[in-house]
Amino acid sequence: MNGFAQQAESMGEGMSKTVMSGFKPSRLPVYSKLANEFGVFDRWFASVPASTQPNRFYVHSATSFVAMSNVRKDLVNGFPQKTIFDSLDENGLSFGIYYQNIPATLFFKSLRKLKFLIKFHSYALKFRLHARLGKLPNYVVVEQRYFNVNLFPANDDHPSHDVALGQKFVKEVYEILRSSPQWKEMALLITYDEHGGLYDHVPTPVSGVPNPDGIVGPDPYYFKFNRLGVRVPTLLISPWIDKSTVIHEPTGPTPFSQFEHSSIPATVKKLFNLNSNFLTKRDVWAATFENYFNLRSTPRTDCPETLPEVTTSLRPWGPKEDAILSEFQVELVQLASQLNGDHVLKSYPYIGKSMRVGEANQYVENAVKRFLEAGRAAIRAGANDSAIVTMRPSLTSRIEDRSQYVEAY
Repeated sequence: MNGFAQQAESMGEGMSKTVMSGFKPSRLPVYSKLANEFGVFDRWFASVPASTQPNRFYVHSATSFVAMSNVRKDLVNGFPQKTIFDSLDENGLSFGIYYQNIPATLFFKSLRKLKFLIKFHSYALKFRLHARLGKLPNYVVVEQRYFNVNLFPANDDHPSHDVALGQKFVKEVYEILRSSPQWKEMALLITYDEHGGLYDHVPTPVSGVPNPDGIVGPDPYYFKFNRLGVRVPTLLISPWIDKSTVIHEPTGPTPFSQFEHSSIPATVKKLFNLNSNFLTKRDVWAATFENYFNLRSTPRTDCPETLPEVTTSLRPWGPKEDAILSEFQVELVQLASQLNGDHVLKSYPYIGKSMRVGEANQYVENAVKRFLEAGRAAIRAGANDSAIVTMRPSLTSRIEDRSQYVEAY
């Protein structure tokens, strides 16, 4: 494949060197240890050649519902497609989302229903506790910190955040899970939504990739969603995975199937024997990895209890709270503006455009807090569990609890 350096250099002088570079294994001690101790995929692709958010949608719903980037209308209304969370709920299985700044999974409309708001937990307050008590749900999503502020720096590996902090975060999550009484029944998958512009030599699959739902993108590209994106690093961690396992090309379910983000809901469906239909044509097609848990008759007893310490920063500077927002961070601010009601203001299309990182972090955290508190109040008041709380603007003087109301869907 080519074009990486040229495209990067067009964005800024010297960027071509960055995208053609990488980290030595010694600089990523946590990933190096996990790769040697468990499994790594060498052909796991992003679901679509697009940015962060569309690829994250495939993780949870096997489609981006035509989104190639920020789609303001759907950010406001919530993306309407069915998710793997809905399928789990239909089959009486539990799930939990442990968030830090803001749960990006709230881009999905169905997850804003009152009955699902109790599934959202503060990572700092609840994750370790639930793991220690053996009360983690059947399916768990752990979200990162997306805003780089002094008190709680970002740990999501997005440029230009310090990857060392991402390593510390993975180490913490692993060690919490490893010490849980549920460990022998666990599998942890770590992946990246897209490649971030960094070079890869493996061509992206373009043959036999199905459009998830028959929707074609808008002009001028009219993208058919029938090709995958660039490879992304993906680790499979479990006491049921042998040391130094390398998972290569899949054997099905079709001759063209690949490991990609839709493999996650497809595998969840098979692991839990869900009676619900597949979400789209894409997770029907995507390769699954449940068979790798069946290669052993007993779980391993030699899995490391701790991972190497991360002692060296990989950025020469710390958080910059006065930095402008990335496109993804602007999307998160706009999501927050839907949660707290600010999306009805004339300023909505510009919310986030003039914010800086520190201000945006406070804004999204306050929005999530208000939204979840309003949901809990509605539950206590006996509201329909399929209702969605609709807030009135927080940027006006009306910010009392009585300024909220509930809409049923």
